[in-house]
Amino acid sequence: MIFLAIGATILVLALLVMFIQYRRQIRRNCEQLEVMQKHSSNQRLTSDLPYGEVNELVRRINEICDQYQKESIMIERNENNLKEAIANLSHDIRTPLTSLDGYVQLLVMSDSPEEKEHYLQIIQNRISSLKELLEELFTYTKMQDQNYELSCVPMDGTACICGTVLAFYEDFENRGLEPEVSFCEEPLMILGNEVALRRVIQNLVKNALVHGTNRLGLKLEKQENNLHFVCYNDKKESEIIDVEKIFERFYKGDKARTTTSTGLGLAIAKGLIDRLQGEISAKVEDGLFIIEITIPLYEEKKA
Repeated sequence: MIFLAIGATILVLALLVMFIQYRRQIRRNCEQLEVMQKHSSNQRLTSDLPYGEVNELVRRINEICDQYQKESIMIERNENNLKEAIANLSHDIRTPLTSLDGYVQLLVMSDSPEEKEHYLQIIQNRISSLKELLEELFTYTKMQDQNYELSCVPMDGTACICGTVLAFYEDFENRGLEPEVSFCEEPLMILGNEVALRRVIQNLVKNALVHGTNRLGLKLEKQENNLHFVCYNDKKESEIIDVEKIFERFYKGDKARTTTSTGLGLAIAKGLIDRLQGEISAKVEDGLFIIEITIPLYEEKKA
């Protein structure tokens, strides 16, 4: 009977000690959580108890805190990017709108048919620029949807790229540029989307036309089991291009924003190439800004 009483007393004391330890642990963790909440601290909960369930609880709470901190950083970064995007968009839209307003006033005040025709042509060009900007914004928005997929079918990449480049013939002439062209003649079959591939090539050529001065080159070849396309142009000595950021939205090597480029063309090109299961990269070499694209060739499965 005495042993039973002693055993019961020891058990009660052990439970009391455990209870006190649990309360102390909970109190300490509450204090740590309060500090973390007030000061956005990197501090995490700690436990000195030898009890597995307590340590597991502390570990899981710390994991939740880590995840929350990562999400908070991402939210803050996205908010900053959104502010920057809005500022850039405001500039890109305000510029042609302001120009339009000025030329509309000149058109209204002019009595000369020749001047009216001249102003109308300028106004049409400004409207085209605005339409192109809005189209790029629409396309870029679609690229941000992770569920957006392209409908891909077997197609001749050579024919699509050649046709797209030929459509720029007048643009090359107007710039006084004779592009350095080296295209293979054999059909390069890919599993692709003609509209998307055409848009990619258009954006690359437009970028080269906007930023190039005296030299522009285009190359298409079969490289191992890939379609390999290269577009390059010379760059101004004063222009600094960060190839690590070149495919980011609204990035411009022209910090003064003196061109009509929206800064979305290359970001759209990358988004489309990614969905075509290809790769796109950029580099600066020997005074040339070079963009390369590789898309896997399509091999028809034999029955």
